[in-house]
Amino acid sequence: MVIQNFIFKNLIKSIMNSIENLDKKDGILKLIQMVDGIKFCFFATDLKNENDRSSTVMTAQFVDQEGAIWFFSGLDSDRNRDITTHKKVHLYFSSPEKNSYLSVSGQATIVTDKDKIAKLWNPLLQVWFQDGVDDTNISLLKIVPKKAHYWDSENQKMINFFKVIAPTIKGNNAIETTEGQIEI
Repeated sequence: MVIQNFIFKNLIKSIMNSIENLDKKDGILKLIQMVDGIKFCFFATDLKNENDRSSTVMTAQFVDQEGAIWFFSGLDSDRNRDITTHKKVHLYFSSPEKNSYLSVSGQATIVTDKDKIAKLWNPLLQVWFQDGVDDTNISLLKIVPKKAHYWDSENQKMINFFKVIAPTIKGNNAIETTEGQIEI
C-alpha cells in the first residue's frame, strides 16, 4: 500500500506540473504564442550593473519566425543608450489574469531601417513618435533570445480554480501548470 501511494502521488505530481522543454520550431511557436498573448513586459537593460539596472514597461510589437522580439524605442532613450554599451537585456512578461509568465534573456540590436520601421508601424505609436515612421527619433529594438523560461496554466484556468479549493478539503495541491525552457 505504501508503494502504491508513493507511485500514485508521483504520477499525479508529474501530470499536474508538467515540464515541457521546447527547442527550435516548437520553442519559437511557444514564444510567439506567449508574447502575442501578453504583449507587455518589463524591459531590463544595464544588466552588468547589479545595483542599478534600468527597466521600463515596453510593448512587444512582433515576434518573427526566427524568434526575435521587436520593440519601438526612441533613439535618445535610456534603453538605447544602455544597449549601445551593453547588448544583454532581460524581458519579463507577466499576465496574472491568464496565469502566463515568460522570462527572456537575449541580445539587443538597435535597428533604424526605415522599411522595417514602416512594416512594423502601428498608428498608436504616434503618441511617442509624432512624425510617424519619419520621426527622427524612432528606432526598433531587435531582441534575439538566448534563453527563455515560461510558466503557463491559462488553458486549465477553470479546472485550476476548483483545484485551488480542493486542497482545503483533500489536503494536497493539484493545480495544473506547464513550465519549461525554450531554446532558440
